[in-house]
Amino acid sequence: MSMNTFGRVFRFTTWGESHGPALGAVVDGCPPGLALSESDIQPFLDARRPGTSKFTTQRNEPDQVRILSGVFEGRTTGTPISLMIENTDQRSKDYGEIAQSYRPGHADYAYDAKYGIRDYRGGGRSSARETAARVAAGAVARLAIPDVRVRAWVEQIGTHAIDYARFDESLIGTNPFFCPDPVAAEEWAPIVDEARLAGSSIGAVVTCEATGVPAGWGAPIYAKLDADLAAAMMGINAVKGVEIGDGFAAATLSGEANADAMRPGADGKPEFLANHAGGIAGGISTGQPVRCRVAFKPTSSILTPVPSINSAGEAVDVRTKGRHDPCVGIRGVPVVEAMMALVLADHKLLHRAQCG
Repeated sequence: MSMNTFGRVFRFTTWGESHGPALGAVVDGCPPGLALSESDIQPFLDARRPGTSKFTTQRNEPDQVRILSGVFEGRTTGTPISLMIENTDQRSKDYGEIAQSYRPGHADYAYDAKYGIRDYRGGGRSSARETAARVAAGAVARLAIPDVRVRAWVEQIGTHAIDYARFDESLIGTNPFFCPDPVAAEEWAPIVDEARLAGSSIGAVVTCEATGVPAGWGAPIYAKLDADLAAAMMGINAVKGVEIGDGFAAATLSGEANADAMRPGADGKPEFLANHAGGIAGGISTGQPVRCRVAFKPTSSILTPVPSINSAGEAVDVRTKGRHDPCVGIRGVPVVEAMMALVLADHKLLHRAQCG
């Protein structure tokens, strides 16, 4: 069984391939009466769009979204919302050399082993191109959680991390790296460019924070908010690790250091003295910012020859022509935001269904 749907109440299904005529998403379970038009979705797609700088793939896609259903007179109707984004700049001939060979680190062999057939043109469903549909769905999800603000940024490229003492959120959208640290943004430019010119790639870490999430979203056991967030982030192409709050660093703390101590606050709500848990305790939101970190591996499609095999089991060296991101984590920022919004919208509706 092929799983292409995510969510329980606020659900979305993505469809389409990297080199097909179009791709998109069907959003189901969206509350009726929300104002929605293409202009509410397009800015998020523009942030993810390829070809915006030399540090991303030069595939030139406008990524213009069309709403095909689920909206009447500018408002959602409660029926499935179908979103479509046309592919206009495919170069399938670039992938002819890997039609019978497997790119190491990519999903080529795994897809062939599972299905016995694969779309080698850009990787088909395994291409990061598929994430455009998630970003479109995530824009709809944001409308269902109007009091929640979701913001992500690149925290690290390769071994080079930002300095949080220089953190300036207003800078995130002003540079090609979604970087809140002006010094790091300048330092990253030659690092990513060097990987690009060498026909190689480099990894990145993206941090995402949602503020305005009330206490109570999530469930103690099989619908933990952090578990669903982890699943959502791990489902993004090229993601190999997710941390909630302090993540693995929590293992180095003492119990008292990790405790997120509380004192009486306003309106009978606690004032937290720390947020090591990332805004989630026992699978349920605490009212603090919900925070996660997402690790993106280096792009697998590279010009540097890498030892592999072909479909006949013979030894080959594989190099991938075409246009690819030297650091796929950069354009992962809008995707991480979208998945955070989708999970939170789903949990808001789940909470309302049980607790009113």
